[in-house]
Amino acid sequence: MSQQTTTPGDAPAATVKSAARALDLLDEIAARGPGTQLQLSQRMGIPKSSLHALVRTMVVKGWLETDPTGTVYKLGIHALVVSSAYLDGDAVLAQAAPVLDEVSAATEETVHLGRLDGTDVVYTAKRESAHPLRMHSAVGRRLPAYSTALGRAILSEQPMEVREALVPDSIDAMTPHTTTRKADVLTIIDEAATQGYAVESEESCLGVRCFGVTLPFGRTTHDAMSVSVPISRLGNGREDFIIETLLSARAKLASQREHSTVR
Repeated sequence: MSQQTTTPGDAPAATVKSAARALDLLDEIAARGPGTQLQLSQRMGIPKSSLHALVRTMVVKGWLETDPTGTVYKLGIHALVVSSAYLDGDAVLAQAAPVLDEVSAATEETVHLGRLDGTDVVYTAKRESAHPLRMHSAVGRRLPAYSTALGRAILSEQPMEVREALVPDSIDAMTPHTTTRKADVLTIIDEAATQGYAVESEESCLGVRCFGVTLPFGRTTHDAMSVSVPISRLGNGREDFIIETLLSARAKLASQREHSTVR
């Protein structure tokens, strides 16, 4: 049995219901954590009876694992194997890795690489700060693009109608500083387009300001790089230094891409 799904700007696409449900289950556990069959059925809005055979199959195939009681389901080892294969085979990550290392060494701050996925940005690489910094970020985590420097940098290079579509009318606050009015977020993205870089201050993590720039890697993906810094370490021109470092890194990648295309 198949069903029709649509995404903004795309034609309807047929999907196999059972396969879609299995993938939705993986997304649900990845986003909201493990759960019993009852909890997962309630969270996903599907009958527990429909979930029973599905979770058993996914445990056998290694996509899910259970706790010692055999009642709570979490992601299995096969999810890690497939995720690692994705990262290993991604051309953007391979090209960006040396530049991420350089930006990390120059700033000694946390550096992220992220990719637009729907209305979210997903972390695809991370370099840790040389200083203590508590950030709830990890490769594979997703955050709303419109509330992060990574996402805003990417959105700033999209046509106006795409920005309008990817910034929702109702925005949930991640911190007390999150900008929640759509018009204000669109204005911030406009400013990022003019400046050539995006800024987010304490909107996704208290005490931290992030600066982001897009990466010139073609049209198949939309990627950006950011530096996250505790606001307490941003005195004495350090903010300008970090922005200049990011812009220089972007220019370097663009130059490398131009030379490789010419050759």
